[in-house]
Amino acid sequence: QTLIVRLLFRMMVVILMFNLLIRKIYLNLHSAMFTQIKTSKRNRDVVTELSRKFNLGAENMIARIALVYSLSLGRHLSISDIEDSQGKEYSKNVLFGSNLPYYVGLICVHYNIYKTDKDIPKYIKMHIDDGLQLMNNELKDNPNLNGMDYLIDKIEKGLTEIC
Repeated sequence: QTLIVRLLFRMMVVILMFNLLIRKIYLNLHSAMFTQIKTSKRNRDVVTELSRKFNLGAENMIARIALVYSLSLGRHLSISDIEDSQGKEYSKNVLFGSNLPYYVGLICVHYNIYKTDKDIPKYIKMHIDDGLQLMNNELKDNPNLNGMDYLIDKIEKGLTEIC
């Protein structure tokens, strides 16, 4: 029983240290790096429609899902192909909440760049736009798709790929 208590204590220490590290990264992020992200004009209505159809919460949730879905495909998007910024606007706080370091970290790992790279907002925008288009195409192909089934399917496929 004392062994279990010691293991639990060690796990808690590791978790606390990890959280402190993430907070330090968060506080060290260049605060002026970006304040907002705007989707492309063609995705303005797409994000609203996906939010309505999938019923997974506010539009920023769909934008988060789109970002991560696009990144999960492993493709590297070219900044020269960035679309306009005349669509839906999200402040970084609305889009990411307190999870900004995790999303920036995903971009940094994917593109092998540092957390203060000036192109991070562009990569985020491009992957949100890309993910929204991918999700919209899937919805067109299967109009009866619902949000929870969609997420479960994507999670299952991801788990199958890593196992």
